[in-house]
Amino acid sequence: MFKLQGFNNLTKTLSFNIYDICYAKTAQQRKGYIEYIDEAYNAKRLTQILTEVASIIGANILNIAHQDYEPQGASVTMLICEEHTASLALSNEQTPGPLPDAVVTHLDKSHITVHTYPESHPANGISTFRVDIDVSTCGLISPLKALNYLIHSFDFDIVIMDYRVRGFTRDENGRKYYIDHKINSIQNYIAEDTKKLYQMIDVNVYQENMFHTKMMLKNFLLENYLFDISTDNLNLAERNVIETQLRQEMMEIFYAANIPNEPS
Repeated sequence: MFKLQGFNNLTKTLSFNIYDICYAKTAQQRKGYIEYIDEAYNAKRLTQILTEVASIIGANILNIAHQDYEPQGASVTMLICEEHTASLALSNEQTPGPLPDAVVTHLDKSHITVHTYPESHPANGISTFRVDIDVSTCGLISPLKALNYLIHSFDFDIVIMDYRVRGFTRDENGRKYYIDHKINSIQNYIAEDTKKLYQMIDVNVYQENMFHTKMMLKNFLLENYLFDISTDNLNLAERNVIETQLRQEMMEIFYAANIPNEPS
């Protein structure tokens, strides 16, 4: 650890998208899925999640703004500041942190935000719930320590994550530092039992202090993706069609590319 000339000016930002994918056959079922998601992840619950995040990374909450939207979605924003207590142990070690609408939490020059986006395909019954989360901190606070908790706070099929350290800080001799901790992968901050369940890919630009990881659930059980319907109510042909549509949705999100439908 180097001795700083003044305040640590590095800005560390963790941004990620969480996706939950579902098949809702009828318009009524799709409406029910959206209502379920809105209730499960409303502004009140998102505020609770972000409050715990602030605790994990050692931050004081200065202000909270939250909102449930019509017809769907929620947001929360928090402003936060670093906790100044001698007993607080802030660590940037590459180990997983503790476990566990749009929400934004504000820190002093730092913030946490969450936004939810439930939506449905207009034709084939595929519904997708997306959560966007940003944890931006300034100083010793490490947003990566909250990653493990956040991942376990949501049911998801795909997570796409970015971590970036911006700016610089100086030591007492005037030397600039563009990062104040070692990191070679965001994966190091995720628990091993979680990593075993997911296919994971890294795209990192080390010289720019930019790190990117995405993960997609390996095992696929159709029953887990059906809303208000059972596989017992579907014939083999229907199950095959729905499974193909769900897998295509997951692959398109994971690789950020549309996949042409196979000719029948």
